[in-house]
Amino acid sequence: MRETKPLSELKPGQRGKVVKVAGKGVMHRRILDMGIVPGVEIKVERVAPLGDPVDFKVLGYHLSLRREEAENVYIEVL
Repeated sequence: MRETKPLSELKPGQRGKVVKVAGKGVMHRRILDMGIVPGVEIKVERVAPLGDPVDFKVLGYHLSLRREEAENVYIEVL
């Protein structure tokens, strides 16, 4: 099995497959509504100069998330 870790720990150019979306309430629902669901491949495109937000490419579009939001998404590194 491959390594599983939070999405927030990936570096630019790395990609992975979403395994689990943690958290509760509005934040959890918002992440799922953006298309970040188990089984989807996601890639880190770039990181802002101060480290927040991070730009991801998922399902053919770019998505920016704060690191605290990305910590709730667990991925299997590819």
